[in-house]
Amino acid sequence: MALIVHKYGGTSMGSTERIRNVAKRVAKWARAGHQMVVVPSAMSGETNRLLALAKELAPAKSDTAYQRELDQLAATGEQASSALLAIALQGEGMASVSYAGWQVAIKTDASYTKARIASIDDARVRAELAQGKVVIITGFQGVDDDGNITTLGRGGSDTSAVAVAAAMKAKECLIYTDVDGVYTTDPRVVPEARRLKTVSFEEMLEMASMGSKVLQIRSVEFAGKYKVPLRVLSSFTAWDIDINEEAQSGTLISFEEDENMEQAVVSGIAFNRDEAKISLLGVPDTPGIAYQILGAVAQANIEVDMIIQNVSNEGKTDFSFTVHRNDFARASDLLKSQIAPKLGAKQVIGDAKICKVSIVGIGMRSHVGVASKMFRALSEEGINIQMISTSEIKTSVVIDEKYMELAVRALHKAFDLDQTQA
Repeated sequence: MALIVHKYGGTSMGSTERIRNVAKRVAKWARAGHQMVVVPSAMSGETNRLLALAKELAPAKSDTAYQRELDQLAATGEQASSALLAIALQGEGMASVSYAGWQVAIKTDASYTKARIASIDDARVRAELAQGKVVIITGFQGVDDDGNITTLGRGGSDTSAVAVAAAMKAKECLIYTDVDGVYTTDPRVVPEARRLKTVSFEEMLEMASMGSKVLQIRSVEFAGKYKVPLRVLSSFTAWDIDINEEAQSGTLISFEEDENMEQAVVSGIAFNRDEAKISLLGVPDTPGIAYQILGAVAQANIEVDMIIQNVSNEGKTDFSFTVHRNDFARASDLLKSQIAPKLGAKQVIGDAKICKVSIVGIGMRSHVGVASKMFRALSEEGINIQMISTSEIKTSVVIDEKYMELAVRALHKAFDLDQTQA
């Protein structure tokens, strides 16, 4: 008897009919002899609806009191879907119980809307499993040391599921989504995109960080840290598919680079529309300038991605970095009102209409000329590169947002990702 964790996304939980199908699928696994823990997201669109109600009542603010209430509000979406799934399982004749994150408890820090998991007490869950029940745990949320409900940020249910699987040493964590695995890129942009049977943990981590929406990056980080076997598969296959076939479907996130893995030079093209660029022009080119700029941004709980500092000219330089588009206005205001005057910067400019496109592949370690091939493909399409960032297994560029789909299609073709790998 194996302990298995299932996670279901919002689309999978989007209606009572879909929740009933999830219940049938989970019951099938339980009747096959597995101990089942299920982590569902809120029903599709519910979190957006709740947050929109908050904005109708008061403009969004970054102060702690407002952010705390947003978490109180947003957490109800997962509580509703978890209870509904428990009821649906009981309708299938399966003993089940649902718990909110604070009831487990999933302990987090106090960073509202972006909390990080500190620990999980699994005693209560194990006791319920021992009684033959399916246990449903709300995704996306936990509780801080003062008893306040916190949420983990968008996509946080993935992180919740992997964290629970790690804490309970589950045999496998299955992430059920509205796609049937990890593709070479988004099939909505490139219809020829292929599903990968296997992708390495390192590649998945890079693809998630570069904008792939299949898995939240923190869930991949958790899986890597605790070596949680992870599989991405579709919740829209028939629920009564043979369980052995289902267990081998989708894409396996592997921690072993073995001879059976697809060894393409580039495994996938990731992209992210949610980028914005901010530049400080004419800042002093002195030691510590990067810290003075980015330290203040970090204190405001704003994450920075790509960074470029230009060559000094007469003791001055330009400093550019990217942030999530949702943080663009707040970061710009911070720089204009506090940082630029303090440093004597000439000007603060920004661009919220950019995107990031990345090529990712473990094969890049042992092949030269990959980046130049990328740049040539973009050049042939007349696409200007604004920023470049590289690591051992990825190269990312910032370009004008209007060229994003053209860039993705060009790169997908340039690296033959529409061809089945041997």
